[in-house]
Amino acid sequence: MSQSTVEKEFTLMQSRVQDVIALCEQLRQENKALREQQNELVEERSRLIEKNEMARAKVEQMITRLKAMETSQ
Repeated sequence: MSQSTVEKEFTLMQSRVQDVIALCEQLRQENKALREQQNELVEERSRLIEKNEMARAKVEQMITRLKAMETSQ
């Protein structure tokens, strides 16, 4: 191999390594964003479950009161 060919291959390899480094950084940032989004969605789900349970309890209380009113009449 000539010196020129080795230099070209080395330059090409450097370029590929830089591309891999850039891709790794991009994937790291995307992964971080996805983890944050997942945490937000888990928290939102928890809040919605809690609201649903509260609504269910209120409806059950209303039904109980209506049944009590019905039997007292």
